[in-house]
Amino acid sequence: MTTRAGFVALIGEPNAGKSTLTNQMVGAKVSIVTHKVQTTRARIRGVAMEGDAQIVFVDTPGLFRPRRRLDRAMVAAAWGGAADADIVVLMVEAHRGVTEGVERILEGLEEIGSGRTIALAINKIDKVPSEKLLALTKDLNDRYPFSETFMISAEKGHGVADLRAWLAGRLPEGPWLYPEDQIADLPMRMIAAEMTREKLTLRLHQELPYQLTVETESWQERKDGSARVDQVIYVMRDGHKGIVLGKKGETIKAVSQAARAELEEFLDRKVHLFLQVKVRPNWLEESERYSEMGLDFKDGNT
Repeated sequence: MTTRAGFVALIGEPNAGKSTLTNQMVGAKVSIVTHKVQTTRARIRGVAMEGDAQIVFVDTPGLFRPRRRLDRAMVAAAWGGAADADIVVLMVEAHRGVTEGVERILEGLEEIGSGRTIALAINKIDKVPSEKLLALTKDLNDRYPFSETFMISAEKGHGVADLRAWLAGRLPEGPWLYPEDQIADLPMRMIAAEMTREKLTLRLHQELPYQLTVETESWQERKDGSARVDQVIYVMRDGHKGIVLGKKGETIKAVSQAARAELEEFLDRKVHLFLQVKVRPNWLEESERYSEMGLDFKDGNT
């Protein structure tokens, strides 16, 4: 049996559907998905099997114009993921078309693209009429010589199987990089922290997800097969702490219940989740926080 394996980087603007596509490809929820932009911080990898091929997805942070250290580190991580990958897939939202952000990404592809397999995936195709899709496809392919173009709906799964099969056939021959039953290379502690952060992001609509981060402080396996997970939610101001806790602790209780339920479903066992909120005004400037998120602190330098 000839096996294939390699890395596929999904790049695009924030909210283009990269996390949703990763989860569709892998068949499990490994990447945080919310309706807020810019929620993927670390380069989360999902592992999908397609026939004799193992596709390792690098779900990069969305590419945007960086303004602060965390932004710069995230953008550096995204381009780093693309530069290291065997295949790059640019995701563009059908209804938004060629935005200023997409134009900047196309310029970036010129720099990393020589001899590289780069595909185009036009996402959310159900939001525009077919003639508009054809015009957008022509426009983008006139701007950059993509190896192949796919029309997909990551949310509904349309076109995803075709894209996965195409990727599998173009990966280099070689042994698989991960055990067959492994779906992500992130430690469980980080996946658990991401789940809690997602629930916070969904709950706190008025607050930017930048303003807080979640770390799994300890993970204890219990004799009865359950796990005790202690997490800290870091916020930048005392006022934020009150918002996260909510009136009579209602917000943090709801977040904890939702995160615990999802973690139990993911692990298929009982989880005891304990959340604390701590104020750290400068967490955006602390290298340890970046390490926890899988980002390089130095990449945030101007």
